[in-house]
Amino acid sequence: MTPEQLSAAVGSCVQDAVRDGELGVDAHAAVPERFTVTRPRHPEHGDYTTTAALQLAQHAGRAPREIAELLAVRLRAVPGIAGVDVAGPGFVNITLAPGEAGELARTIVTAGPAYGLGTALAGVRVDLEFISANPTGPLHLGHARWAAVGDALARILTAAGAEVTREFYINDRGVQMDRFGASLRAAALGEPVPADGYHGEYVGEMAREILAEDPGILALDPGASIVAFREEGYRRQLANQRSELEAFGVHFDVWYSERELYTSGAVERGLARLHQAGHVYQSDGATWLRTTDFGDDKDRVLVRSDGESTYFASDTAYYVDKRSRGFDVCLYLLGADHHGYVGRLRAAAACAGDDPDRTLQVLIGQLVSLVQGGEPVRMSKRAGTIITLADLVEWVGADAARYALTRSSTDSPLTLDVDVLTARTNDNPVYYVQYAHARIASVLRHAQELDLEAGELVATLLVHPREGDLLRALGEFPRVVASAAELCEPHRVARYLEELAGVYHRFYDACRVLPRGDEPVTDRHRARLWVCAATRTVLANGLGLLGVDAPERM
Repeated sequence: MTPEQLSAAVGSCVQDAVRDGELGVDAHAAVPERFTVTRPRHPEHGDYTTTAALQLAQHAGRAPREIAELLAVRLRAVPGIAGVDVAGPGFVNITLAPGEAGELARTIVTAGPAYGLGTALAGVRVDLEFISANPTGPLHLGHARWAAVGDALARILTAAGAEVTREFYINDRGVQMDRFGASLRAAALGEPVPADGYHGEYVGEMAREILAEDPGILALDPGASIVAFREEGYRRQLANQRSELEAFGVHFDVWYSERELYTSGAVERGLARLHQAGHVYQSDGATWLRTTDFGDDKDRVLVRSDGESTYFASDTAYYVDKRSRGFDVCLYLLGADHHGYVGRLRAAAACAGDDPDRTLQVLIGQLVSLVQGGEPVRMSKRAGTIITLADLVEWVGADAARYALTRSSTDSPLTLDVDVLTARTNDNPVYYVQYAHARIASVLRHAQELDLEAGELVATLLVHPREGDLLRALGEFPRVVASAAELCEPHRVARYLEELAGVYHRFYDACRVLPRGDEPVTDRHRARLWVCAATRTVLANGLGLLGVDAPERM
């Protein structure tokens, strides 16, 4: 019996008790159909516990313990449940019948890659925008964090049933693009790059490449030359960013140009929708959005008095455009310097007639730093004063980088230690998890060499405490995935995998899986092979959600 099946059984018992009038709850009351079951802290309290009685107390107007006793009677009659005890103020502790926990191994192996998938977000269309870097330089360490987290989150939301579109917003309009063009032209001329321009060896390298392909570019008048350098540099830098991300295992479904907002008429359509909603007004020759109607600290300018649209106009039009494309939720992953942006964007969504609590979600990621040999790493020779995504991958590898960047909550600053991430020891979290998968793969290969097939699973033989620990840990995986999707926290999957790897190693140390020497093969060996295969499946599925390989050998 899986935790999901047990949760459904608890819900069914509650519904039956409501129907029969045992709980004193109105039959039409909004009583949940499922109740969470979790592993108790202490194994002697049973295999699972639920707080259903405490949740129902306010509906029933009765003491939680009374309700717990009623539920216990019904749960004891459920096939697969060996015992039910009531503890404390109303906790219901459940012990499964021998073999029920072991049957989970069959469920997992049979489901394979589908184990852990859910339907909580079925039918929900999500636009997930992340990175959205200017096409003026290499992707840096902060972008790397969002690349890893954003892609993992897309996979996790998809696993929960959502239809996810990964979107990269190209900031290809505005003064930073002109500065990029001026920087390239200055480098091509051998002149100092402007103080407010772009520095680093990549600027000189790109300028030389452009000049080699188009020697006449410097013959243009300065303004036209800057534009030509800008456009060619834009094309090359965007191609570089795409290439770096693909090498990192991150693929975008949509690359949306800010320029396209204007050429496609999306800005005009967005402003028209805001006008229709009645939140746009004119003052001092400028066009304003009355965001203070929805909690913003001041109203925001959409179009300046000189007729130039603001960045806020672009951002608002972009949100409206996403909603017009049929997305139910617009999910943004933004850097640490965008805290003030959240309230503005929520207000803009409300001005457009949406409920931002339903249609908009913004995650803020904190800064990432790098240390090596105990010292901070501050510079990349090629990129100037930043560490690039390519630097990180070169130093530690894509798997280690992706795992390390996703295993911590994004609302906390993150320091990565290059020495730890390149070590082949248990101190390296990605190595620890990948090694567990490779170790199981080795066990299963040796079983094949011994002509030892898993055969039929006799689940009742899986009674060792370490077997029980491992099976309970495996049963938690679907709930971990669902929780990670609901809270948009991929690090929950990574931390779970580390815990699971530890539980597996303890199981393997305590429970012999393969026979020694001439020892006869027993059903217990076969049952443990089922557990090994189930664990490998969960580790592979979890690593897959993080975009990290599950190696067969290490």
